[in-house]
Amino acid sequence: MEENNSILSPKVDVVFQALFGEIGSEDITTSLLEAILKQNIEEIDLNQNPILRREFKDDKLGILDILAKINGTDSCNIELQIVDRANIIERMLYYWGRLYTRGIQSGEDYANLARTVVVLITDYDVLPEKDLELHTSWKIIEEKHRKIILTEKFEFHIIIMSKINVASTEDKELLSWLYFLDNPESERVKNIMKTNKKLKEAGDKLNKISQDDKLRRIAELRQKAIMDEKAIFRRGQEIGTEKRLCEWT
Repeated sequence: MEENNSILSPKVDVVFQALFGEIGSEDITTSLLEAILKQNIEEIDLNQNPILRREFKDDKLGILDILAKINGTDSCNIELQIVDRANIIERMLYYWGRLYTRGIQSGEDYANLARTVVVLITDYDVLPEKDLELHTSWKIIEEKHRKIILTEKFEFHIIIMSKINVASTEDKELLSWLYFLDNPESERVKNIMKTNKKLKEAGDKLNKISQDDKLRRIAELRQKAIMDEKAIFRRGQEIGTEKRLCEWT
């Protein structure tokens, strides 16, 4: 069989999940999360994630995310979303709630509930405030004086990849990962890989999984579904604009 040399895009969720969610990806997923969470991760567990190539049928893929247990206690949910979906924040909060309550069994002490983190990586503006930075971190804070955090067990990170070209250069580690997700074959990424071992490891794994015929078929189907969904969304916007113009005339 002739080897396929084209590289799958890590912005396709099935590829992202295979790249960072599989057992054996602990080192690169740790590096990505350390860049996002700004904390040292001594231990990470990816055992809760399915093996896509073995456990999913091509036509039965739902929303994919990555579950990680950090340092033996904290839970983290990571999702990459490049289609502008309605109520994405509400959906991620729902996921946070489910993951948070999963931490204890009925009758156990609430004190056993662990810190739960949600990371949402998008390729579009999630919130109406256009001046938000590329990476924002959210917690529950007292409203009047805005000094006291209610609990450290809630944490929500939003990363808007479409802002990487206008982002500050202060957070080079996170930007390196985002450049890789956006275009792993760019000259910028290739230069970064010369000194960033974890990014190089991610690139090597991406090359390897790109040769997996089943995953490639799944990714191509997923990419087509994404393009179709974007086209439907754009057409919906056009119809809405046309309808408003008709009402004004």
